[in-house]
Amino acid sequence: MKNEATIQFVLDHREEDVRALALRGSRDKEVDLPWALDQIQGWQTARHKLPSWAAIDGIIYPPHLSMEQCSSEATAIYKCGIVERLPESCRETLIDLTGGFGVDFAFMARCFDHACYVERKEHLCDTARHNFELLGLPHARIINADAEQVLDDMKTEPASTLLYLDPARRDSNKARTYAITDCTPNVLELLPRLLKCGHHVLLKLSPMLDWHKAVTDLGDHVAEVHIVSVGNECKELLILIAANHTGEPSVHCVNDGQPLIYLPSQDSIAPAIATNDDTRYLYEPNASVMKAGCFGLLTGRFPIKALATDSHLFVSSEQVEDFPGRRFAIIAVTTMNKKELGRALSGITRANVAVRNFPMTAQQLRQRLGLKDGGDCYIFGTTNATGEHRLYICNKL
Repeated sequence: MKNEATIQFVLDHREEDVRALALRGSRDKEVDLPWALDQIQGWQTARHKLPSWAAIDGIIYPPHLSMEQCSSEATAIYKCGIVERLPESCRETLIDLTGGFGVDFAFMARCFDHACYVERKEHLCDTARHNFELLGLPHARIINADAEQVLDDMKTEPASTLLYLDPARRDSNKARTYAITDCTPNVLELLPRLLKCGHHVLLKLSPMLDWHKAVTDLGDHVAEVHIVSVGNECKELLILIAANHTGEPSVHCVNDGQPLIYLPSQDSIAPAIATNDDTRYLYEPNASVMKAGCFGLLTGRFPIKALATDSHLFVSSEQVEDFPGRRFAIIAVTTMNKKELGRALSGITRANVAVRNFPMTAQQLRQRLGLKDGGDCYIFGTTNATGEHRLYICNKL
């Protein structure tokens, strides 16, 4: 911990603008200003991202980039849900081989009798040791080593062990990487050793990855694929691997706790296409469903039809309340004909404009329509099954 002057500076100024504080500085020479600014900025991020941590005075936060990259409380709690569904016999020991700031570890550790945090950077181990004590994790064991070293030192563990990895997704030049083989550690190389040491392996991968390719690369033991979104923004791709699993994995598309679960074989047909204008409601899949690309499944599971194969918007004549995404009541449908547009947009001065499979960007379409952004009206520019451009003017349900 830092000296009392620095700690008091953080407490006194943590509600203030960090840039203004950096310019103003501190009159007290005992204050470690760079460290204090990291703590203030970290706490301000944690208020929204990790509220239960922000409520505890004394938590030490890493520099800004690490705070931006760490898991949120919502996604860490979701991982706990994955763990809690495992058989009780498989939940004795957690070994997090890529500890980092320790958010995922701290939440999942409560589900296990034994929990081991592994991190190759000594300063992160020191931070974790301090924070875990404040978080009430007396059973947390901290090892300052890299994942490969720990696996080499481990004997084959019983089936009760879950190994967790969140490989670093930046190269030696700090540039972003996405492919599994470009991350550190390389999980594909480690996988045979991981499955010898733990009955289950949970991987956190980049949401930019093609999950189909990730499953193919990781092999037949993939049991579950989780595409996790928060606030309709895709945040994480989680893959659960089980040593005794065979067959296809289940796919879990989740946005703010709303799940859509299916098997890939259930999404083997093309989506049903709308062939008439008897539509009163429009549907936009959430970010996780869009990432999964399970559009055929949607028209098979819900009484909806796609506007076109590549538009990824759906319509129905009756409202579908449990659709996994946003739902809208259609007020009008119009072409880009000037007179039609004038009638359809009468009285509308602002709207939330989006495009799917349309020859303009949302900003270009908004400018073309002469509308301000925002308000209660939603306009979707898209292309129908016959290749005609249409605007769907809607109210959100």
